Amino acid sequence: MKRLLQILLPLLVLAASLWLARQIIAAKPEATRRDTPTRLVDIEAVRVKPVSYQVRINSQGTVQPRTESTLISELAGRIVELAPNFQNGGFFEQGDVLVHLDPRDYEIAVTVAASELAGVEAALAEEQARAKVAERDWRQLKRDAGANQLVLRKPQVAAARAAVLAAEAQLARAQLNLERTRITAPYAGRLLEQSVGLGQYVSVGTVLGRIYAVDYVEIRLPLSNRQLAFIDLPEQYRGDPDHIPGPAVTLRARIGAKDYHWQGRLVRAEGAIDTQSRQLFVVAQVDDPYGRGPQQRPPLRIGQFVQAEISGRTLSDVFVITRTALREGDQVLLVDSENLLTRRTVDVIWRDAANVVIGSGLNSGDALVLTPLSTAAEGTPVRVRYLEQAAPEAERSTRSESPLNSPTAALLTPAGPAGAE
Repeated sequence: MKRLLQILLPLLVLAASLWLARQIIAAKPEATRRDTPTRLVDIEAVRVKPVSYQVRINSQGTVQPRTESTLISELAGRIVELAPNFQNGGFFEQGDVLVHLDPRDYEIAVTVAASELAGVEAALAEEQARAKVAERDWRQLKRDAGANQLVLRKPQVAAARAAVLAAEAQLARAQLNLERTRITAPYAGRLLEQSVGLGQYVSVGTVLGRIYAVDYVEIRLPLSNRQLAFIDLPEQYRGDPDHIPGPAVTLRARIGAKDYHWQGRLVRAEGAIDTQSRQLFVVAQVDDPYGRGPQQRPPLRIGQFVQAEISGRTLSDVFVITRTALREGDQVLLVDSENLLTRRTVDVIWRDAANVVIGSGLNSGDALVLTPLSTAAEGTPVRVRYLEQAAPEAERSTRSESPLNSPTAALLTPAGPAGAE
């Protein structure tokens, strides 16, 4: 009996423990499921619409003179007079006497040539008189045979006439040399470099100075192949007399702490593409670069580096957005009718420092997301605050330091309150 209790008692305890554990498990409370609250992302967006946009093409170049010349003495002599403005940077008008050589030797040469001309003219008159006498005497003889040329003294008259022509040429040369003692300006210009001084003796071929014209200056501007697609070049074709004016150009330069600008126009494109840079150079012209003008601007100096903004073609029915609204891979973020994020790939046809021009991929009225998002999954719910205008003011303030970029407002329209939460 005792042995039977030793065997049954553990079994009873084990059975009771199993029953109690089952009752506890059966009586456990059921867990309630709770939905995680959706967290909305706050963003800013605008409604887009198609507009017309004029492309602005940026380039840069160096100011060059329209015409640059070297003054060279055609005579030998001593400089007896220099124009007061014959100094580096001095202005002069067409026809102004810049350098005057000692004319006395050349005045004497004119006098000698004039006296020689008078002598041969007298000899010609004498020979012509003799020829008339010889012809009259021959007629008085009434001979049937023709008169000999020597008898009529025609060769002597011809020689005397040739001597007169030679003397006239010598006088003209002497007078021309006398005129050349006064070196005059071939055009209105400015002295770039003075090479001689008062009292200096110069010989034939001596460089007196370098000058350049001031009626207008030129700036060579390089354009890439992509930029050429958005500009109307002032091309000129063989046999075409009409010259189509080129687009307007705004030139900018910083002098000291101020920015200045000059207005010009493209006048021509060069005939060959640069083989090293694979770019085509176009030439901009600025008229009267040294005129003070109403803006009291400084003159455009030769060799000055300037930034250029060329008015390109006008693109119609395009969408203009800020660069910050364009995502990687030419994609944009949009907000659909249920306030969920969606990605869309767009066709970018032009971009500059502030704006991106989209040709296709957007529709009028689409809500474009402007807020930078590090992670933007498709279908993310958002809380939208619509802006009245997506103007890149921050970019404008930074770009104002660089004359390459002109401020351009983003062409976006405000959304109504219906789409906002």
